[in-house]
Amino acid sequence: MTDPIIAFLLWITGLIAGTLGGLLGIGGCVIMLPALTFLFKYSLPVAIGTTITAVILTATSGAIAHIRIRNVDYSTAKIVAVSGAIGAAVGSILFFYISNELWLLNVILGLAFLYVSIRMIYEGLFKRKLPARLGNEVPGSGFAKATIGFFVGIITGIVGLGGGYVLVPSYIYLLSSPVKIAVGTSLASFISMAVVSGAFKLYQGIVNVIAAICLGVGTIIGAQIGARLTKVIPSWAIKAVFGFVFLAVSLKFLYNGYVSLMS
Repeated sequence: MTDPIIAFLLWITGLIAGTLGGLLGIGGCVIMLPALTFLFKYSLPVAIGTTITAVILTATSGAIAHIRIRNVDYSTAKIVAVSGAIGAAVGSILFFYISNELWLLNVILGLAFLYVSIRMIYEGLFKRKLPARLGNEVPGSGFAKATIGFFVGIITGIVGLGGGYVLVPSYIYLLSSPVKIAVGTSLASFISMAVVSGAFKLYQGIVNVIAAICLGVGTIIGAQIGARLTKVIPSWAIKAVFGFVFLAVSLKFLYNGYVSLMS
């Protein structure tokens, strides 16, 4: 059983993750996973499994909200959801074989967070705005979308990340999607990847279900708060700050990987 105080702190963590995710459009994974690892001292495999299970609730809630306001390109979401689910299965199978190789998991996560930090620092310090595009669909061929979905699914299956921080920029920068359509379609696309990856992690016995529920409920509420804060807080400033935070997280994962490898 999870202690009530710990459960409350996990809910607060989800609330913060959801708020920042809603404000910055990065998804809650990149907040929850390091929090579980470094603050709550979960083992890395359990932190990964619990995070991706929590995101099932987050992505589903967000997708429903965007469906209501017609921000989802259904044809793209179907292609990416199917290819992403296959990729998530492949990544989850790979995870079975490397879950005990903590140095490798740390290095993979370190590189993933390095990408996040560099992108956020760049967009924050240079106040880079996402390109303004009109339309209600994600352009591009079905093959390109399936390829993106498959590789994002693999990442999701291995480290429990991939939705907001990979799919959204992929839709925007690689496929020239309007921003709001990219965000809504990303959430709808990602549900299948989270479900497949979460199911594998549950089967493997590395999910704290109570913690995942606490985090998931927190992110659902926080996402609504973050969406409203976008009107009053400049996202570029928060991106710059958290870009450096994620840089520190990246270096911590890489350092842990080095220590694990040497020990």
